[in-house]
Amino acid sequence: MKVVVLDRDGVINADSAEFIKTVDEFQPMPGSIEAIAKLHKNGFKIFVATNQSGLGRKLFDKDTLTQIHHKLCSMVEEMGGFIEGIFFCPHLPEDNCACRKPNTGLLEQIESEFDCSITGSYFVGDSLKDIQAAKAFGCFPILVSTGNGVVTRSLLGENGYDDVQLAVDLAAAVDYIIEVTDI
Repeated sequence: MKVVVLDRDGVINADSAEFIKTVDEFQPMPGSIEAIAKLHKNGFKIFVATNQSGLGRKLFDKDTLTQIHHKLCSMVEEMGGFIEGIFFCPHLPEDNCACRKPNTGLLEQIESEFDCSITGSYFVGDSLKDIQAAKAFGCFPILVSTGNGVVTRSLLGENGYDDVQLAVDLAAAVDYIIEVTDI
């Protein structure tokens, strides 16, 4: 099974220092929805793994998060794509949970729920936490320049991640993944 794991905020949709708290605040970045659909049409299973500490901060509730994710999935389906599952960590950074990236709990949940292995799969993110989680789980990270990607790029070398694939945005990352993957 060909799998791609995507971070959400800063990769699929515009990020906000104030968090994405409502359905209206969820605004996909240009080309991101089409890119996800393109992955699906090329035989990939797509999962989203996202830290959502806004839940723990009580900035929004699970119903609102479900509505935001329904919007995302509906938009992808309208383009002919499909997201297999969205996995999120609701905890605060200081909670020291196993699921908050850079920990790998969300990736473990994907494997458990879908009875698959995602080791060796691509993981597209915009933060150092995404890169760290991907590497720790044996995934191939791709850093996009959207969201926090530009800042994160400057941190790669000093953290020993000189080998991370870079992409301008999700659409470019998807083109790369399709190009280098045997179909």
